[in-house]
Amino acid sequence: MDRILFGDNQFFGVNHMSEEKARQQAMRFQDLGEIMRVLEAAKELGAGGFMCTTHDRIADVCDLMRTAPAKWEGFNLLPCMPYAHKYANAVTELGYFDALRKFLPKDGLVDTVLRGGRALATQDMSAMIGLLVDAEMKMFHGLPTPIIFLQNVVTDLVIGLRAVDALGAFARHVKKKYGAEPGFITMNVPMLLPLLDEAGVKNPIVCANVNKIGFRMSGGIQGYRDAAERYSPRMIAMSIFASGGIAPREAIEWVLDEPYVQSIVFGASSRGNIQNTISLINEKLGEPA
Repeated sequence: MDRILFGDNQFFGVNHMSEEKARQQAMRFQDLGEIMRVLEAAKELGAGGFMCTTHDRIADVCDLMRTAPAKWEGFNLLPCMPYAHKYANAVTELGYFDALRKFLPKDGLVDTVLRGGRALATQDMSAMIGLLVDAEMKMFHGLPTPIIFLQNVVTDLVIGLRAVDALGAFARHVKKKYGAEPGFITMNVPMLLPLLDEAGVKNPIVCANVNKIGFRMSGGIQGYRDAAERYSPRMIAMSIFASGGIAPREAIEWVLDEPYVQSIVFGASSRGNIQNTISLINEKLGEPA
């Protein structure tokens, strides 16, 4: 698992500090060339991978990456699914059947639809989860995706329902079908880890908010430490700056002192900000700039 990962919030108008800045970023990144320039900077400056939603624009990013495999060699894509808005938009614009055709793999479309019908009729959770993952993974065909993440909107719903089988089904499918490791994004690490253990997912890859002030860390900092000590997750820390509540150096030094944190994911919209963050991480780790 790469030590430094790059995220995609800035590309799609997500900024927890400023709605105006989010709006400006969304307008700027309507230009695909701007997205690619930022990703090129992230790769060049030392980010080992790109944690991305399955937004329609990411499909365009994938298309460009497939045209230049040598340029993007060593830069992994880490899909985070599902991205619910795109399904609602597609059904509104295209209708149900054409929306299915858009998202499901072209090969064996009829068989896929039939499998989906059987899954619904028999309430086969594993089959339904497999179909949804396959639909989301279509855009990443031919690109390296060593980890596939379940978004927190689903992970945390599963936690609330205690649907342990759903966690296990997702993990088994991404391993078997894509040769990838399952990852789980959550806002509640202390509640997720026991369920993953019950589902048979050991030493799991988990992405969650980890920061010095406990911002959006359900269960609190000590709760995260206790759960991590018991279940040994491979933790990816996000929101390390607590939406601007912590200075960058202070935030990075604190989070990298947490023994369970193995990676950091961050987003930025300029080469300078990417370089500053990666330099601070490497300085803390004692690595050359």
